[in-house]
Amino acid sequence: MGLTLAVIILMWLFQIVFLQNFYITMKTKDVTKATNQIIDAYNDDDSYELLDNIAKRNQLSIRIVSRYGMRDLYSNNDYMAGISIIHGFSDISVYVMEIQENDGYFCKTVHSQQDNSQTLLVGATLYDDSDNISGYLLVNASLDPVGSTVDILQEQLIIISIALIVISSILSYFISKMIAKPIDRITKSANRLANGEYDIKFIGGNYLECNELADTLTYASKQISKVDKQQRDLIANVSHDLRTPLTMIKAYAEMIRDLSGNNPTKREEHLNIIIEETDRLSLLVNDMLDLSKLENGGISLTPVKFDIMTRLTEIIERYKGISEKMGYHITFTPDTEAFVECDIVKIEQVIYNLINNAVNYTGDDKNVYVKQINEKDWVKITVTDTGQGISEEDLKLIFNKYYRAKMRREKIGTGLGLSIVKAVLTKHEFPYGVQSKLGEGTTFWFKIKRCETPIDYE
Repeated sequence: MGLTLAVIILMWLFQIVFLQNFYITMKTKDVTKATNQIIDAYNDDDSYELLDNIAKRNQLSIRIVSRYGMRDLYSNNDYMAGISIIHGFSDISVYVMEIQENDGYFCKTVHSQQDNSQTLLVGATLYDDSDNISGYLLVNASLDPVGSTVDILQEQLIIISIALIVISSILSYFISKMIAKPIDRITKSANRLANGEYDIKFIGGNYLECNELADTLTYASKQISKVDKQQRDLIANVSHDLRTPLTMIKAYAEMIRDLSGNNPTKREEHLNIIIEETDRLSLLVNDMLDLSKLENGGISLTPVKFDIMTRLTEIIERYKGISEKMGYHITFTPDTEAFVECDIVKIEQVIYNLINNAVNYTGDDKNVYVKQINEKDWVKITVTDTGQGISEEDLKLIFNKYYRAKMRREKIGTGLGLSIVKAVLTKHEFPYGVQSKLGEGTTFWFKIKRCETPIDYE
């Protein structure tokens, strides 16, 4: 509608309001051009025939008078009969003086009092081949009244304006309905999504943007549905993890009270179980608190410079006990000495969590491989298991704290290990990732920034 109104306003301005000015401007331009042609052609041998053609073609009255304005060198009023304002020699002398006063050229509009008509008069000085004044040129052109033309155009523009407004109103209505319909449909579906209906498929329309929006919202609804399910599963798993040790603690405490209180051997056995379950409960709670603090920025880093090869060797040594007890084989492939700078406690937690994760999900051969790879600016550490591997779809969620719901229950840890790994490495701004193929095991990796100055670590 705005475009239609702008077009109508421009049409009225150009066709009605400024038509007279445009007409005079264009007429002046044409007459000036014809005058220049006359001046260029005057000294030619066949100039009079050429002047006749110019006068006929442009409907001009042309008069060329002598240097002193006393006789005509050329006159042609046939094409402008009755409209020429150049009559007697008195008029000619006035115009000759005006040419001289205006440095040899003038162009003006002359209004006739007799018939209320307007003409365009151009005066110019003519020179011979020696640049001497040979005469004066007077060109007269009629300015047709445009009043009747304006009246005709005005009637037409009224009809055109009404038609354009009606057509644009109808088109605006239908186009707005076509555009608004898919948006309204998407809005209603979005309200259903906000109310918890996650199995909604958003439908777009005939426009690329609406289809892209619908596809994006459909994908978002699927992801929200997955997160919601994972969150519910996490609550169920955490509740189970909390309930199991609490139940065990309560049960064995009651057994000590009712049965084994006076039996030192049984009492010691039951107390040890209570202590183990309490430790397990404390571990779960601590992991949840640590993850919450890392994600909320509640923990600050304390960077330390140390040799990562020495630290990795010490960590692997600590796993000898569990390896011998449970039959796991943890193989470490070190590189040369490399000093790094990071929060040693948090990075050790990352390494422990990755090794524990590999122990939980390795294959029947119970092999876990830890490798140190020195690069120019980084030290890359990889932890590989020989388990069933992870699908490409699940790899996107592997570091999500809700991912545990889709995996079997761990033998070691609380199920929040990979989430803590992600939070620690993100806070350090260290790169990390995972590579896996179904049936071929999984490799987790991360990099630590190297430092130039080696400092002994004790």
